[in-house]
Amino acid sequence: MHADLESGATGTVAVDSRSAESWAQGHLPHALHLPTAEIAGLAGDLVPAGAVIVTYCRGPGCNGATRAALEFARLGYRVKEMIGGFEYWVREGFPVRTAGGGLVRSPVDELTVPTSAYCGC
Repeated sequence: MHADLESGATGTVAVDSRSAESWAQGHLPHALHLPTAEIAGLAGDLVPAGAVIVTYCRGPGCNGATRAALEFARLGYRVKEMIGGFEYWVREGFPVRTAGGGLVRSPVDELTVPTSAYCGC
């Protein structure tokens, strides 16, 4: 996901399904804020037809991204989930856009990044 966002790949839309309060605390750069309850009513106006949707929510302890993905799938969109959600995006040291519009990065959590190029799974 990070590589697609950084390269400006067309056709992929990251969708943050969290609350407005969570969105304001920080979100992926270039993401669209669309809480699950609003997807059916707003997706057609906000998301290009044919886009591949990548949903995310707080983290692996939340099923919000799964519920959002289901809503998009019901509307006929191709959809993926960003496993680990916002939590792991931050823990892996990727940039986050804040309510003030600036980009910030947290230090990389060594437990989330393999020390070699191969994780062994």
